[in-house]
Amino acid sequence: MVSTSALIHGEQWHLLEHDPAEHPVVLQLGGNDPRELARCAGFASAAGFDEINLNVGCPSSRVQEASIGACLMKTPEVVAECIDSMRDSTAAPVTVKCRLGVDDLDTSEFLERFIDAVEAAGCTRLYIHARKALLSGLSPAQNRSVPPLQPWRVRQVKDKYPHLEIVINGGITTSAEAMDHLEWADGVMIGRAAYQTPGLLSEIERHLIDPDFHPDLWEIFTAYRAYMQEQLHRGVALRHLIRPALSLTAGLKGARRYRRMLSDADRLRSNSIDVFDEAFEVFFRQAA
Repeated sequence: MVSTSALIHGEQWHLLEHDPAEHPVVLQLGGNDPRELARCAGFASAAGFDEINLNVGCPSSRVQEASIGACLMKTPEVVAECIDSMRDSTAAPVTVKCRLGVDDLDTSEFLERFIDAVEAAGCTRLYIHARKALLSGLSPAQNRSVPPLQPWRVRQVKDKYPHLEIVINGGITTSAEAMDHLEWADGVMIGRAAYQTPGLLSEIERHLIDPDFHPDLWEIFTAYRAYMQEQLHRGVALRHLIRPALSLTAGLKGARRYRRMLSDADRLRSNSIDVFDEAFEVFFRQAA
């Protein structure tokens, strides 16, 4: 999520930068001012983003202080006005990510009133985290685990609004779970599980597209190395580039030593790709 204030007043080129390999790519905005959101949607559209998403699901206290994120679910008319304004400034789809509700406002009637408002404003795709948000007393991490998951309620939304695209999110950690949801949902949104165990995406691709799909790990490392090299030349810190690569070897022989080598803060400060080269050479030697 990128806040409208950061995009308007910060390093816009950096916040909107993305690699062609990422398409189709979505920019998620955090904001509550229709004019600012419209302006930022225009920036995103000009930068080539394929979809603009409004975050109405983040429960962090810092986000709440700015009156954005999950607390906006309490004012569906404001969200509707934001969507309407954003749609006027971009031809890309404008979508919403939300929760089932907030605090005690988590009835089906409350959620349907919210959906009716955003649909009337022209939103036809919703990403629904299958639990409510508690706006006080919990950290963002606790808000991803303490409120119970209720995926059946997202399915009820799809049953009631079959003409809308409903994408389910929250607690999906296996390909089997993803495929079960795809029996009725228009899509499945996977966040941390994809980051922590990227092999999960390969499993899902085997289910959905090609049963013989088994990506070559050496090719993945080589391709990512080329990307890292390019980004290092552009001034990106090595520690940021290493982070997504830490989980590539999850569950494989030699993974622990590989992660340990790539987690050496002193060596990462060198900003040299040699750190990555040595780690993946050691990994492949152990895995052989």
